[in-house]
Amino acid sequence: MENKTESTTNTPLIALVTGANQGVGNEIAKALAAHGYIVYLGSRKLENGEKAAAEIGENAKAIQLDVTDQTSINAAVKRIESEYGRLDLLVNNAGISHGGTSPKSPEELMSTGRAVNVSLDEVRTVWETNVFGVIAVTQAALPLLRKSSAARIVNVSSGLGSLTWISDPECWAREHFGIVYAASKTALNAVTLAFALELEKENIKVNATSPGYTKTALNNFQGTDSLEVGSREPIRVALETDGPTGSFTGPEGPMPW
Repeated sequence: MENKTESTTNTPLIALVTGANQGVGNEIAKALAAHGYIVYLGSRKLENGEKAAAEIGENAKAIQLDVTDQTSINAAVKRIESEYGRLDLLVNNAGISHGGTSPKSPEELMSTGRAVNVSLDEVRTVWETNVFGVIAVTQAALPLLRKSSAARIVNVSSGLGSLTWISDPECWAREHFGIVYAASKTALNAVTLAFALELEKENIKVNATSPGYTKTALNNFQGTDSLEVGSREPIRVALETDGPTGSFTGPEGPMPW
């Protein structure tokens, strides 16, 4: 069955990708633009978004978007509404791994992120972006998503958020599970499922996807997978117009919650 949004009109699909000026978000934006989408590249610093959009081409539009700032969120949604009147795809990609300004290695992150010594300020800072920011952007974008005939929401999560996987004694990543970043992705998965269950009746699909252990600024570029490899599954899910809802997938397929 053809996707009705694409088959019955000649108008392009409209997408918003948060944190799209670099990393996985930028790769998703590139792929969407290459498939004919008009893509808004959300970036906290507009100049970074403008540079990234210029490199992608005419289908890319930079938009100032700080997911921790409700005024910024509202302004971004208002601009999209004024220019296109609807949103077909929201990719909640923006995420941080710690509350500092300097890059940290995975080892450094874990030394300060364990349950026994974690700083609550650090937890709040990371969760503000990774969890509350996703809720805020999604809620603000819903009126525009509801104007699409086939709206979708994709949340970029992490395998570290899988409690089923992490609790397995054989899981290699157990030592990397902490309250700051990893648990924020567990919370994001819960948020994903809550939105999926709520919006299913409106035919708005909501899914979570993990890039795997990818070399990005999140881990100070110490991941084992290249950006191209790590972006494949998020790109697949973002482009999938006739897929399921309420799913969590990674590079090797379905993942347990």
